Amino acid sequence: MLNFKELEGYNFQKNVHCFQQGDLLIGYDVNSGSIHLLDEETFTILKTLESLYSTEGHLSQEALARELRLAGNLPNNETVSEILAELEELRQEGTLFSREPEKIAAVYPEKPIVKAICLHVAHDCNLRCEYCFAGTGAFGGSRTLMDLETGKRGIDFVLAASRHRNHCEVDFFGGEPLINFGVVKALVDYGKKAARAQNKTIKFTLTTNGVLLNEAIQNFLEEEEISVVLSLDGRPEIHDRMRPHADGRGSYGEVVPRIQQFTSLRPKTSPYAIGTYYYVRGTYTHFNCDFDRDVLHMADLGIRQISVEPVVAGPQDPYAFQEGDLAEIYDAYDRLGEEILERQAQGRGFNFFHFNVALDNGPCLPKRLSGCGAGHEYVAVSPEGDLYPCHQFVGQEAFKLGSLYNQDPLDLKADLVQEFRAANIYAKPACQDCWARFSCSGGCHAANTAFTQKLTEVYELGCKLQRKRLEVALYVKIKGIQQNRDEL
Repeated sequence: MLNFKELEGYNFQKNVHCFQQGDLLIGYDVNSGSIHLLDEETFTILKTLESLYSTEGHLSQEALARELRLAGNLPNNETVSEILAELEELRQEGTLFSREPEKIAAVYPEKPIVKAICLHVAHDCNLRCEYCFAGTGAFGGSRTLMDLETGKRGIDFVLAASRHRNHCEVDFFGGEPLINFGVVKALVDYGKKAARAQNKTIKFTLTTNGVLLNEAIQNFLEEEEISVVLSLDGRPEIHDRMRPHADGRGSYGEVVPRIQQFTSLRPKTSPYAIGTYYYVRGTYTHFNCDFDRDVLHMADLGIRQISVEPVVAGPQDPYAFQEGDLAEIYDAYDRLGEEILERQAQGRGFNFFHFNVALDNGPCLPKRLSGCGAGHEYVAVSPEGDLYPCHQFVGQEAFKLGSLYNQDPLDLKADLVQEFRAANIYAKPACQDCWARFSCSGGCHAANTAFTQKLTEVYELGCKLQRKRLEVALYVKIKGIQQNRDEL
């Protein structure tokens, strides 16, 4: 029988999430990460326990029996006893009703160890994407390109700031970085030589809209083993509406052949964006809440690594999500999950980044608490050499951490560094009782501040979408395991 005394004060809603996705009833134990497939009777009992905690603040066998009697169509007493005994076994083995880990404070060195930088080699762009957070490439300032000297200083910075770490990351970003390809090419050569001289390695990534991705550049990226993120929003009418040239011409017809050509060079790309990889990344808006059609359109183009993410926009923007969009977006995630499973069974599967979930060997607890490391492990560099917490904060004076041209570039603004270090899930009230808290780490810092003006207050719509994606991701993972077993 379930030991209700041991569960006294246990926050059920915070620590156990039971939900239906497709034809599965799933129980997710938040603290252990354990997944349970449930029958209808067990699911009903667990949901009843959840309801009891919500309304009465505690759990008891008497209260459970009362609620089950009131429901009227539930299992008999013998079946209930058997289920409670099984739940107790799971509790004792630590895979259900597991205790919350003790709150831990990440221990950081006084001087930040910066392991990755984002070099804004171009604050200019050959497209005028309507939803661009960078103000169509200029980041609120003048259109300019990073010179080679500033780029070299950026690489010297990350090699020094990474201290004892042997591996660093450099992302070429914009605007459109290929506008400044000569500097990109020179910096790759400089970075590899400088890293070797210090017995380190640099992993390079480049984010591009694909307009300038000619064969020579593709060959360079492949030969130098540079990971690439390519932008495509999906169907022609969707892509061209939001990603036109300055004169209003659509860009779909130009970029798709280049993307297809490049992605064909990397059929073995990792679904978890490690090693040398590519991703084709899109953005969906109010205008395409049926974005699953855009994901499938990309898959039908032969693209196998896809990420399509929700736009972050204010209510004044026509493409921002509106009341009523959420249900349609949820339906799109549901449809996409089923289609991915069907295509996997047919041998033509593809990877959708937001449905990736590791059931073992995932990030350690401190990493799951703190998230991306923006502002202390990762910084962005403007064309002028100014340092910011990440690419989405560039140009915002309040978030300027320092400059590559300061007397000591490694001396970052201490109070701002601390503010980002402290912005973990324990500092965010909305995260305290959220079952997905260890999966999203409190959401995106930039989105949170854009909507709430605080690092410690969350972007509510982003939370809702994260929880939905995680439910579908767990479902797809379980179904995929079942499919593989059936094939054996």
